[in-house]
Amino acid sequence: MLDIIRSSDADAVRKLLRARSTALAEAEAVVRPLLDDVRRHGDCAVIRYARKFDRLNLRSAGFTVTRDAIRRAHRQVSREFVAAVKLAAANIRAAAKRQLPRPWTCQTQGGVKVAQIVRPLERVACYIPGGRFALPSTVLMSVIPAQVAGVREVMVTCPRAAAPVLVAADLLGVSKIFRLGGAQAVAAFAFGTETVPRVDKIVGPGNRYVAAAKKLVAGECGIDFIAGPSELVLVGTRGNPQWIAADLVAQAEHDSDAVAIFITPSLKLALQVQAAAGEIIAQLDLPVARQALAAQGRIIVTRNLGEAAELVNQLAPEHLTLFDGATELLERIQSAGSIFLGAFSPVAAGDYASGTNHILPTGGVARLRGGLSAADFTKAISVQRITARGLAGLEKALVTLANTEGLKAHAYSVECRRAQKKGSWSSALSAGKNL
Repeated sequence: MLDIIRSSDADAVRKLLRARSTALAEAEAVVRPLLDDVRRHGDCAVIRYARKFDRLNLRSAGFTVTRDAIRRAHRQVSREFVAAVKLAAANIRAAAKRQLPRPWTCQTQGGVKVAQIVRPLERVACYIPGGRFALPSTVLMSVIPAQVAGVREVMVTCPRAAAPVLVAADLLGVSKIFRLGGAQAVAAFAFGTETVPRVDKIVGPGNRYVAAAKKLVAGECGIDFIAGPSELVLVGTRGNPQWIAADLVAQAEHDSDAVAIFITPSLKLALQVQAAAGEIIAQLDLPVARQALAAQGRIIVTRNLGEAAELVNQLAPEHLTLFDGATELLERIQSAGSIFLGAFSPVAAGDYASGTNHILPTGGVARLRGGLSAADFTKAISVQRITARGLAGLEKALVTLANTEGLKAHAYSVECRRAQKKGSWSSALSAGKNL
């Protein structure tokens, strides 16, 4: 069920690396005509696809969830759930505030000041999957960073949103909750329809068709990143094998394509974790987790911890846990979406309430960026103010570089200011003609 391989088995390791890549080509071929249809026909196309894929009649139900439905949802959740949402939201908000880029001003030389100002996006859509599980935590992880960034209009979209999703969105003050899902939701928010407003950015996880749609509309609007099956790599030399196995099984529970890998130099611990994982799956009756561990789950026995760190950086996993005996590897880790240190830091804490974001890059994209943050909902805009003295100090370099590139008007735009100051336009024009 959870195979053990040696790091020296290059073919097995290479196969594991290849298996994690998300193939979107087939999904893109399916999605591309759908996107074009929504772009051309707006609401009519969205209604048609909602009926076909989500079995939703948007004409009768409406594109957005009503206040009555939200009130009913509040009656379906417990006070404990509301308290949990409020605690998680407070922690996520506290972390998000630290993620915002800061405005600054700097004098690069006399008379030359450059600065950065930070402005929020105007409108974003947070996609919440409507599959086997209700995911109110994804509402928190996507909406709160946008709110912290100051986004004026934050919308949530989820096909057949369960009561916990509706309540979480309402507790955050989200005023528009759409019933849209799948690639048609991505298309509607990317292009805009008669009912659905066009947004600046679409964020949130989804199935491969949602991922393919986000990839294809990325030129029309912003996206967070293209996410595939969820991943965990756990590294340790010692510790409670049941805890390690529990973390691996929890990751495999997501879906049959989930990736769960344990890396250790201890063959004894590897065998203990392998046995414990089988016991947990049998006890909790988790057929999906069993399938995922059989297909993508592995225990890799390395020669030492240094080799484990090298493997982690090659894998660039979505989640990385450095368990007992491995926390000192933190300084050597270059690529991971989110890192959990020590035996009492299960990935589930980050999934829900520790404060870090669980919308994370997968499929090796952690080589390029980290998870969703408040910074993803902002624009850092450069500003500069140059005095006459400052421009005089830059003039020689500016004109030289412009002439080198053959851009005569660029050089003239600098030189004419000096000429105007001296009261002579003709000299600058003459200089421009002679360039």
